[in-house]
Amino acid sequence: MRFVRTVRFWGGALLPGALLLGGCTGTPTAGGPPMGIEPGGQVGTSAEVDLAGVGDPYFPNYGNGGYDVAHYDLKIKFDPASGRLDGTATVRATATVPLDRFHLDLIGLDVAQATVDGAPAKVARDGDELVLTPAAHLDSGREFTTVVTYGGRPAESPERDAEHNGFYVSRSGAVAVGEPQSAASWFPVNDHPRDKARYTIEITAPKTVSALSNGVLKSRREQGDQVVWQWSVTSPMASYLATIVVGDYRITQAEHKGRPVVNAIAASVPVGEADRNLARTTEVCDFLEGYFGPYPFDAYGGIVVGDSRVDAELENQTRPIYLPGTWADGPNTSILAHELAHQWFGDSVSVDSWRDIWLNEGFATYAEWLWDEHEGGRTVQERYDRYYRDRRDRMWRVPTADPGRDGIFSSSVYERGAMTLHALRKLIGDERFFTVMRTWTAEQRDGNATTAEFVALAERVAARPLSAFLQPWLYGKTRP
Repeated sequence: MRFVRTVRFWGGALLPGALLLGGCTGTPTAGGPPMGIEPGGQVGTSAEVDLAGVGDPYFPNYGNGGYDVAHYDLKIKFDPASGRLDGTATVRATATVPLDRFHLDLIGLDVAQATVDGAPAKVARDGDELVLTPAAHLDSGREFTTVVTYGGRPAESPERDAEHNGFYVSRSGAVAVGEPQSAASWFPVNDHPRDKARYTIEITAPKTVSALSNGVLKSRREQGDQVVWQWSVTSPMASYLATIVVGDYRITQAEHKGRPVVNAIAASVPVGEADRNLARTTEVCDFLEGYFGPYPFDAYGGIVVGDSRVDAELENQTRPIYLPGTWADGPNTSILAHELAHQWFGDSVSVDSWRDIWLNEGFATYAEWLWDEHEGGRTVQERYDRYYRDRRDRMWRVPTADPGRDGIFSSSVYERGAMTLHALRKLIGDERFFTVMRTWTAEQRDGNATTAEFVALAERVAARPLSAFLQPWLYGKTRP
């Protein structure tokens, strides 16, 4: 993600789409293991597991406990004229503890009915929590299928600021985008990166618009004055990376290395720089492959949206979203390098906790530096030196690997995170450093990871202790 504005909170939680520019505005979280947190499993019963959250140290109410989702099958119908969305979500999951009830996240939308394994389930609402009680008890380890029929105007929510709930509705379409949450604004979901799943996303919309999403376009079929677009996501995806974009877009399709390439640009964006820059997507991916290993997904692409309220680019899996003003002042492939690097760091290898978001943003920022050097801009070392000379910058007072809840999009995570990687590279040398990067993406592919695991890998590849060196870079509050 690239960010442009100040953070906002609602009810003590970071809003979907709420982003922070510069340093954090709160106090970094203290304590915790010196090198991050380890992923934990769920044990016990539903009475002992927090069903309304996964236990993220920054956002304890995000996601839900007690089950693991394997697949979402979403059938969405969106009407731009009314702004109404109607959907049926089929969620295949496995209980990780005995369950008499379980939760899904859903913002604002009304639920018509729900079933679990074909039998009607009791439905209750607790704010943004959808509480389902199945007709029969679910034993731990049991696979079960939940079907929820729902609808409404996604921009209207009694619990959230309507402008920042992750779903932007305009007179001509819609855009679903936001980090660290957005999925719950348009479908019932376990809304935390820790529960990645595969997706089938089917969008029905009028013939006058296009309907885009993640992954591979499997079919496009007409039904009267409507068109049904079906997209398939075959690699596990964190929920905040799921998107639907509906509107008037010029779409180009191609193939690269046997994979489909789908780029879309809002018709309101003038033909020119956006088209020329987005066309370099696969070139940038090929460059990044040389440093980080094989591209991890089965599709490429990008979407330039036309809604000016969307104020941050986001690395939506296989199809990053870019802003209409990204290329207003001329060529800019740096943003491509950043968002496409996230396909490895953040999308394929996802955080186990939002505390470790530097594993996404610091790595993507470093990739951006590598690309800029390749393109004849400043060298990586010059960028490192420039930031290191600034003794006053707030990033030195906010720990990179524990920036606090309202610092997850701060310069400590982005620039200091990239500097941490370059400092490691200078210490262990290019060969070992890039071996670490390629091994990381290979061993953690499609999973979730922590800072502690990255440090352990670096020590294994470098064949030397590194914790003492990395501690001040990752957790210190002064310039190393």
